[in-house]
Amino acid sequence: MRLDKYLKVSRLIKRRTVANEACDAGRVMINGKVAKASVDVKAGDKITINFGNKEVSVEVLTVQETVKKEEAKEMFRYL
Repeated sequence: MRLDKYLKVSRLIKRRTVANEACDAGRVMINGKVAKASVDVKAGDKITINFGNKEVSVEVLTVQETVKKEEAKEMFRYL
């Protein structure tokens, strides 16, 4: 699954366009490397997102195309 779509489906970022812009600005990293929106996300990847002065790091547990809002938190684990 594409990184921008994963960020939206997992609800780490609310909208896919915002996720795409964050990737283009270089604020999203996968496994320590700056990632583009089209990068493929797999279980076990570590994603770091910079929101201004706040940094969020998560580990991908599962990759699913669609999930309910309550189940979205089960797709990742905070580090």
